[in-house]
This record gives sequence, structure tokens and C-alpha cells, in this order.
Amino acid sequence: MQIIDTHQHLWDPDLFRYSWLQSVPSLNRAFRMPDYLEATKGLNVVKSVHLEADVDEPFMLDETRYLLALAEQLDNPLAGIVACGRPEKENFRAYLDQIAGHPKLKGIRRVLHTQPDDVGQGRTFIQNIDSLEDYGLSFDLCVLARQLPIAINLASMCPGVTFILDHCGVPQVKERILDPWRSHLAEIAKLRNVYCKISGLVAYADPERWKEDDLRPYVEHVIACFGWERVLFGSDWPVCTFSASYNRWVEALHSLTRNAGAAHQRRLFYDNAVRVYRLE
Repeated sequence: MQIIDTHQHLWDPDLFRYSWLQSVPSLNRAFRMPDYLEATKGLNVVKSVHLEADVDEPFMLDETRYLLALAEQLDNPLAGIVACGRPEKENFRAYLDQIAGHPKLKGIRRVLHTQPDDVGQGRTFIQNIDSLEDYGLSFDLCVLARQLPIAINLASMCPGVTFILDHCGVPQVKERILDPWRSHLAEIAKLRNVYCKISGLVAYADPERWKEDDLRPYVEHVIACFGWERVLFGSDWPVCTFSASYNRWVEALHSLTRNAGAAHQRRLFYDNAVRVYRLE
């Protein structure tokens, strides 16, 4: 089966600064394209979407241009870039004007789960996200489970923008907590401009003892809420290596969805990514 990975990361501390890496020793090194190609060997990953990795703000523009140039090369599967941005800033659209128009630029992300809750609720933030419709860009929502009401409000205020919810809304898998995540996920799924990325779950599971059944209630609830037409596979590599190899995560998700049949699995692992991230 061909796979489109809608959530991969690359970073190189020799090129750009990622201050958050200082607190995560296992990830505090370079993860470059050759490393990704090695991690995906034999899995038939034919395309991927790169998600910004919360680079320090002074390096946002340079990192985005670097990744767009990498996506132009023919020796890697990069088919789309979701760039870093600061929608809470008044100069956000001036920043967009410097990168807009590149065919591989698909969307913007502002990591919210590390920020105060009011960042994603400000008037400037909402207006700037709403302006993404004019640029033909989507927005990746990266929030904690408790912040899902913030994501619901944002997506409802910007109905012309396509939103992709990263990591199933970051449920507390290790703690086996389902509520109120379940009700919030059902609520955001009612918004037809929101899609959900089944990614990151293994990174939030018990790194030493997780098993497929620990992930099952989260995967099944996401699919029940969003349906097979609005879910996408993402590896969250290399963050997934907290708990699993790339191959092990793919195997687990394939096993958890096997009974749905090949046609639905193809939507999850390939077809929906082409449509949602405009990868034709």
C-alpha cells in the first residue's frame, strides 16, 4: 500500500535554533532527510508533508525557505510544507507575503499547546487565521485535549479555512483518560472544515509498555466522529521514536484499522492526504 505521511519533521541545530530541544535530550540532535529515508525504508512512503518544528522565531523565514527548496528536489518524498507562523502578530500577513505562492507551501502552523491559552483566542490571531483563505492555505491545529474548546471556537470563526487537527487533539493515552476529550472531539468534528490527523498517539502512550489496545479507543473514536473521508495518517517522526519506530507505528495503525477493509485504509493512508493538502 502506498503511504502519504502528513506529519513528518526535520531539524538541524547546525542551521537553525530550536530552543525546546534543550529539554528533550533524546531529540536534541539533527534529524535530516537521509535519516527520514532510512526510517521509512521498505514502507512505500511515496509522499510526505513536512510540519514546522517550532523553530525559534528569528529563524522562521529562513527555515521555511530552506524546506521549500528541499521540497523542490527530486531525491526525497516532500510534497508539501506546513510552515511556521505567528498569527498573533500584526505583521503576520507581511510574513505570508514573503512565502506565499510557492506550489509546495500548503499551510501554516502555530503550536498552541506550549502557549498560554489566550494566544489562540485573540482578535488578531483569529483575523489572521481567517485571512489564510485568501492565500489558499490551511491551518494545522496543535492543541492539548483541554484546549480543544479553543480549537472549536477558532475553526467556527473561520469557516472558509481548512483546519487539520494534529495528533487527534492530544488525548492522554498513557493515563487512559477519555473524557472530556471524547465529547470535545465529537463537537469539533461537526465542523465540516475540520479534518483529523491520526498521528502522535504512540508518543503520548507509555513508552515502555504500550500496546495496540491502548490506542484503540482513541483511533476508533476519531474515525467514528470524522468518518473515513476526514482522517489522515501522520507519523510524527521523529517524535514518535519516544515510544516506537516508524515501522512499528505504521504496523499498529494498519492492524487497528484492518477490519475496515482496504478501501477505507487507502483513504486514511493516501487518498485523503492528496485532497486535504492539495498534493495533486
